[in-house]
Amino acid sequence: MIRALKTDASRGLTAPARCGPIHFLAELYGAWFCVYTAFMWALYALFSALFAALVAILAKIGLAGIDSNLATAIRTVVILLLTWGIVFWSVPLSNLKTLSPTNWTFLILSGLATGMSWLFYFKAIQIGPVSRVAPIDKLSVVLTILLSFVILKEAVSWQVLCGGGLILAGSLLMLWK
Repeated sequence: MIRALKTDASRGLTAPARCGPIHFLAELYGAWFCVYTAFMWALYALFSALFAALVAILAKIGLAGIDSNLATAIRTVVILLLTWGIVFWSVPLSNLKTLSPTNWTFLILSGLATGMSWLFYFKAIQIGPVSRVAPIDKLSVVLTILLSFVILKEAVSWQVLCGGGLILAGSLLMLWK
């Protein structure tokens, strides 16, 4: 389905509505870019994997000779500026009023979990080889599958279980020297 085009007269831009963080590509390439299919989530996941891989490599280089907590704080400021820039560009701030106490509570808890994950991850890649730390970090996929089944009551298919099992096996193999 092609999303309706919206015009931002103040900037003279036309962009497909609700194209997420990559809506600027729609401005460059036209409305066809925002044709959402059942597989759009996979494109976002692939971009996530690409940038996550870059995080590990760039951070390992950037951590040379500095405290990992300082590096995490610097990275967090960059992320804060980037994400709020995207919000200011694409989301009306009046949407903040629509957040429920549940939204706030779980987004704050998610932010705390993210912060802790980053602190431990940066320390791990500072003192260990990225090629071994990153796959072990991906045990989060296995834990996410387990927690989505237990907490969110999501159905787990045999494909998800097999994929999770392979990730678990690969992560454990990385621990073995």
